[in-house]
Amino acid sequence: MLLTIAQQFSPAIIDIAPLGNGLINDTFLVTAADFSFVLQRINAQVFPEPEQIMSNLQQLNQHLGQKTAPKLQMPALLKTTAGQDFFRDENGDVWRALSFIANSESLATLDNVDIAAQVGFALGHFHCLVSDLNPELLHDTLPSFHIAPAYLQHYQQVLTQTIVFPENTYCAEFIAQYQHITADLETAKQQGLLTLRVTHGDPKLDNFLFDKHSGTVISLIDLDTVKPALVHYDIGDCLRSCCHNAAGEFDMTVCEVILKNYLHEARAFFTEYDYAYLYSAIRLIPFELGLRFYTDYLQGNRYFKVTDDQQNLHRAIAQFKLCASVMTQEAVIKQLIARLT
Repeated sequence: MLLTIAQQFSPAIIDIAPLGNGLINDTFLVTAADFSFVLQRINAQVFPEPEQIMSNLQQLNQHLGQKTAPKLQMPALLKTTAGQDFFRDENGDVWRALSFIANSESLATLDNVDIAAQVGFALGHFHCLVSDLNPELLHDTLPSFHIAPAYLQHYQQVLTQTIVFPENTYCAEFIAQYQHITADLETAKQQGLLTLRVTHGDPKLDNFLFDKHSGTVISLIDLDTVKPALVHYDIGDCLRSCCHNAAGEFDMTVCEVILKNYLHEARAFFTEYDYAYLYSAIRLIPFELGLRFYTDYLQGNRYFKVTDDQQNLHRAIAQFKLCASVMTQEAVIKQLIARLT
């Protein structure tokens, strides 16, 4: 069946092999007679309206295609041999093909500040490239994503039906103590201080593609989560994933390099309030993710994939400790932001 699907995009298929380690879509590298491409099945459980994803990607590609000499190469959408934007199989699943960016690699770990500098530049450059794309042209494919007050409300509902055992009181107590921070960014948005822009939605390290030879970032991939949102969610999530060091603490050295390179690109569209809420974003995202992990643990691990019953609990504890590390360095982080403003 996989061969038949691949042949919808090219009739002469030589090889099909799994690609990457993504947890959402099924992804394959297809080698055809004259070119290679990435074949993906969009996960309908996560994205129940895949047509909206495809529409967003078309808008994004069209917009980026109008830019003069962009410094990032985005995967292009390939049409089927029948001229369609995607193929729907007999099970109703949507498949799409993307151009393959050769001589590139994603990295599992951030080993040096040069990588951090590239990550900061790439996210800032992406935000800059799409800063003049009207977010109203895009579908909100994940309406509740990063809405921390909604996650907190759901947690509180789950908590009324759950027993908190001694081994996880740390999480419950941490949430109770700091739950007030969940509304920081959403309140600023409602007040008109922060505005919706086009965001990536999942700018963790392994979604940046590096040139194998030069070590520079050449692409930002996994664009299914591109949607209207606050760029602060992207910034906070990028720093959360990249600055979480082996000791479980927030690495200020990496943070400074990423923020410096990010803001060098983003200052073209950043406002006074965008700067003012950077610290809130850095603090919120690990708290939010810890809240989501802990809620899923209490519900019996329904959402996040686990290898054992305690994994989501351990994930939650790690994120809350990262959040605590951020808060102990609040003054230093705010001084850094002021210096970069």
